[in-house]
Amino acid sequence: MPYLSRIRINPLRAASRTLLASPRAMHAAVQGGLPGLPDQARTLWRLDGDNPHRPHLFVLTTDKPDWTHLVEQAGWPDADGEHYAVRDYTPLLQQLATGRRFAFRLTANPVQNTNRPDKPTLRQQERLDAGQRRSFRLGHRTATAQLNWFLTRTERWGFDIPSASHLDTTRTADGEPPRDVRITTRRRRAFGKGSLTAKEAQVVMHAVTFEGSLRVTDPARLTERLLAGIGPTKAYGCGLLTLAPLAERA
Repeated sequence: MPYLSRIRINPLRAASRTLLASPRAMHAAVQGGLPGLPDQARTLWRLDGDNPHRPHLFVLTTDKPDWTHLVEQAGWPDADGEHYAVRDYTPLLQQLATGRRFAFRLTANPVQNTNRPDKPTLRQQERLDAGQRRSFRLGHRTATAQLNWFLTRTERWGFDIPSASHLDTTRTADGEPPRDVRITTRRRRAFGKGSLTAKEAQVVMHAVTFEGSLRVTDPARLTERLLAGIGPTKAYGCGLLTLAPLAERA
């Protein structure tokens, strides 16, 4: 049974600053809330910093978690209020039906595979000079490319993005009305992977948050993406798609 959790983070605490600055540290903290072995539990997480003074951590787990350790280390353990909430995710999944609309939020790492990088790194150039044919995974760096990455993949994820009714008077470059999706944050992250120091042990990602509305086209595919995540670097805060029902229009 899947569970969606929301945890309040106190950004002024020393442990919080470490977690907020390091996706690797946050991943370890998330895994620490699960009763099973780390390699047996599939998790997705996302850090929402709409209010930097009150960031929230969202986590999707296959087993029911306990976030007491996060509250004690990075929250307000002695304060009033709900420090974290854990909800059964099944009722939302049961609402998925073709044509149903939802508000959504997704933080993803838009990437492309190429055999010839425009500006190869030293390590990539060494591989090219050695004649290695394996393709390179490179992050999209511009907002236009990142948005195109998203819009060209929604069909395989089981949904489409309707036009933005409040922008019906405008048109895109190809004459189509704009879609109801926007990029709200873009951030390049680079950090070491484990204790290794080699260049290939570095993780570089472009975390992009998309928000808007979607329309379900294939409930089974969308369910799969909700539970399995979207795109790479899921261990480091990318891939979690969350939905909120929208009022049906008459």
